[in-house]
Amino acid sequence: MNDGTKPPEPSRRKFLNWLLGTSVGGLMLAMGFPVSRYLIPPEAAESATATVRLPFKPEEIPPNTAKIFKFGNRPGILVRTPAGELRAFSATCTHLACTVQYREELGHIWCACHNGHFDLTGQNIAGPPPRPLEAFVVNETADQIVVSKGA
Repeated sequence: MNDGTKPPEPSRRKFLNWLLGTSVGGLMLAMGFPVSRYLIPPEAAESATATVRLPFKPEEIPPNTAKIFKFGNRPGILVRTPAGELRAFSATCTHLACTVQYREELGHIWCACHNGHFDLTGQNIAGPPPRPLEAFVVNETADQIVVSKGA
């Protein structure tokens, strides 16, 4: 420094390049984190619920209708067939996990996402679903309905 040369001063161009580089890097991180969380979702623990008492009475479900209910952390569907029998299934479609519904005019369970169809035994009969719906056991008394997983 005493030899008459000045130390190099930081240039405005270097500072702007550094600022632009760190901004782009921060933007990539800010966009990459949510995308990675979407592509690799966290593991959801399976509910330990094996039995659920439904909040409605058997007479509230007329023949050829259905009701959605909560079975642990998943939806379930309770169907009263045209013959009057109660049947319960997981209401999660086996194709892309959409919630299914009962279509009275069709007489079977239908998934609106990709037009999947299930009969009243839970078997897939049309559309892309690869497997049948999970069936539950229904116990009906005069004033309550209890749904449980099969043995």
